[in-house]
Amino acid sequence: MAEYKLTIVIPVYNESENLERLETSFLDYFANAKLKSLVLFVDDGSKDDSLEKIKSICAKSNQFKYISFSRNYGLSAAIKAGFDNVQTEFTGYIDADLQTDPNEFNLLAEFCTEYHLVTGNRNKDRKDSFVKNLSSLIANGIRRIFTKDGMDDTGCPLKIIHTQYAKKIPMFKGLHRFLPAMIMLQGGRIKQVDVKHFPRIAGKANFGLLNRLIGPLIDCFAYLWMKKKYINYHIQEKN
Repeated sequence: MAEYKLTIVIPVYNESENLERLETSFLDYFANAKLKSLVLFVDDGSKDDSLEKIKSICAKSNQFKYISFSRNYGLSAAIKAGFDNVQTEFTGYIDADLQTDPNEFNLLAEFCTEYHLVTGNRNKDRKDSFVKNLSSLIANGIRRIFTKDGMDDTGCPLKIIHTQYAKKIPMFKGLHRFLPAMIMLQGGRIKQVDVKHFPRIAGKANFGLLNRLIGPLIDCFAYLWMKKKYINYHIQEKN
């Protein structure tokens, strides 16, 4: 494990149609990765044959690992479980739908020593429907008002985080939308980098219009509560 620098967490829920493409994309990325990388699949209680395909992928290469839930717990829980099980210096995150390119982890890697979280920004090249783009624009605007994190696309599923910071994120349902803000609460530095975006060509999105608008608004109040109650400290000396 010591030879690896980055573990990329991939939450999976009913993504069977995307997994073979995902394997191919990551094998291509592994061959050119600036940070020697592993993939950690987190199967979130999929009802299709995603878990069977994940096991098959992992059996072929030790650069693919997995954990699986007993039932569907949701995206935030899957991300949290992934973060908790990372053992490398850096933690990555990407969605299984391949709307972002694994090879662009190399773009983020250029900044990951200077910044504690580096995240993609899809807004200059977004390939979603008008309704999805508009709802994301509104949701991101709401989050910026509440968090003041300066991020244009906090929901972009392409991130590298220092693992010691990722493990200290007090994740609860919906907080996956606030990862940059949660790194800032720890005193960490954050940066966004423009990345390419692609249309979903297989599988089905798990979030609808209400999830993208009502959910983020409610979660903003949860974030404010968390910000008020959050404990952060740094030990200067110990014996």
